Amino acid sequence: MRELYAKLNRLFPLGELTERRSNLAFITLTAEYLRPVLLHLRDREGFSHLVLLTAVDWLEEGQFQLSYLLSDRANGRDIGLRLMLPRDGASMESIHDLWPTAATYQRELREMFGIDFPGSPRINEEFILEGWTDIPPYRRDFDTLKFAQENFVARPGRETWDPARHMKDQLYPDGA
Repeated sequence: MRELYAKLNRLFPLGELTERRSNLAFITLTAEYLRPVLLHLRDREGFSHLVLLTAVDWLEEGQFQLSYLLSDRANGRDIGLRLMLPRDGASMESIHDLWPTAATYQRELREMFGIDFPGSPRINEEFILEGWTDIPPYRRDFDTLKFAQENFVARPGRETWDPARHMKDQLYPDGA
């Protein structure tokens, strides 16, 4: 993968290379170079399959990390491209024209993180969360407990216990 990285780095200004194993590496790049690097990997290096498009919310840094995982099935290797976006008004160019399956990932990321992909098919239609009015639930500042308390009726059997205390009570019911 170092050879591929060196080749790409001669063509595009890339960030760090992180090798996870001999056939899997991640490359950091800026958003402006995503499309040309994707096109090069698809059209010249054999990475014909978009495996995954996902996001990580780096709340403390005020950024989202987008990761695009591509596979070169013929040579049994995978490469991930990582880029950072500001959380506020997060928006990224759509790649649905390169891989039609990207439209599904982009709709999910729009709904669950609030990242926009202008021009992606059906991007503004409800996808998973019909009728959702709160902040996107995969954002780290979404308060799951508060949401549950406000939206669901408390019922017997729905108590939550501290795992350590609960296991101790189960193992030593007499308090021994």
